Amino acid sequence: MEYILTVIGMSDAAVPRFSPEAMEAIGRGRLFAGGRRHHDIVARLLPEGARWVDITAPVEAFVERVKSVAAQMLPDADGVSWSTHRSAGPTARGDAAVHIVVFASGDPLFYGIAATLQRLWPEAQLGVIAAPHSLQMLACRLLLPYHDMRVVSLTGRPWHELDRALIECAPLIGVLTDAVHTPAAIAARMAEYGYTDYVMHIGVSLGNEAREQVVTLTVEEACGRTFARPCCLILKGHAARRMYIPDTEFAHLVGRAGMMTKLPYRCLTLAAMELHRRAVMWDIGSCTGSVAIEARLQHPHLHVVAFEQRRECEGIIADNARRMGVPGMDVHIGNFIDIVTEHRESLGAQPDAIFVGGHGGRLGEIMRLCRDCMAADGCIVMNSVSDASREAWHAACAELGLRESHPIHVSIDAYNPITIMKATL
Repeated sequence: MEYILTVIGMSDAAVPRFSPEAMEAIGRGRLFAGGRRHHDIVARLLPEGARWVDITAPVEAFVERVKSVAAQMLPDADGVSWSTHRSAGPTARGDAAVHIVVFASGDPLFYGIAATLQRLWPEAQLGVIAAPHSLQMLACRLLLPYHDMRVVSLTGRPWHELDRALIECAPLIGVLTDAVHTPAAIAARMAEYGYTDYVMHIGVSLGNEAREQVVTLTVEEACGRTFARPCCLILKGHAARRMYIPDTEFAHLVGRAGMMTKLPYRCLTLAAMELHRRAVMWDIGSCTGSVAIEARLQHPHLHVVAFEQRRECEGIIADNARRMGVPGMDVHIGNFIDIVTEHRESLGAQPDAIFVGGHGGRLGEIMRLCRDCMAADGCIVMNSVSDASREAWHAACAELGLRESHPIHVSIDAYNPITIMKATL
């Protein structure tokens, strides 16, 4: 059986205005799908006897439901099908073509269902009839040129890409929201990490003449405000990006400022890990979080996971992350070996860069665990200040079959000299 999918984009207008091409596809179809609000808008346009399938999560299950319904609507015993090819006339069972029309918001290829259908249903013939998407409509309502707008979707997605855009201080950010990532939740996150220089333009039910609303607020004003769905927003600002933070700006353990990796050494350590080409970094023995925070500031695409055993450091890391404008770090307090051994699956993707900032005399065990968890092209880096730690490093590398890079010996001003050591699989 051949599946012919036509995905039609639409706004939230109470009376839809479709092109002749879209109306032809609707008239040809008998099986339709979309969100429930889409059904309310297009119900009067559907042919008699049409079947409807709601799009619900997970989308994989939705695709299987559509296939199941289509199979039930195959040609009857006389070989006559309810659905035809673009050419006129009925089709025999051996040449059945099921025309399925899917309604979606805006441009179905812009964070939409069409891209998902391409991935999950590659054997289907896919056609797309697009409408302006919500961020386009909001920019037009604001008379705001948007050719350089950074677009982030939080619809069923984590915060990571919005955090990245904020850390990079993108001047214009378009955000697609959902029931969790609301304008108020976004504003609260921005306020917590100091991104209050942005103005928030919020568009609600764009295209619906009766319910459409466009509101401009400061970040502080948007905190706690409730908006109907669907809504999107555009953030506009001119914040200056922070990088290379002076050591004096970090909070640290009381009386133990020397525990923090100093700025020159942080920068050299991050360079040794080649973070521009990494995806996931682990910081073991994070202490104040200085290395993890600097890594995220310099390379906002990174997923950074920090491990620290001392309970009193949890608040210090959180405070430093807030003050430096670094949302989205994953921080684990407790013994590193226990955490990874017991909860490896919940830690996410394999690390491809690991910094050992502290090991508590268990360097061999830690490096073995790192080797077993690390991606194939990953690296482990450690800064040594003593002959004993260098000897333990070399012994662990030899035992675990890790290849050592040439060490870098560094001495700067009155800081203790260190050796930056690196190993790969």
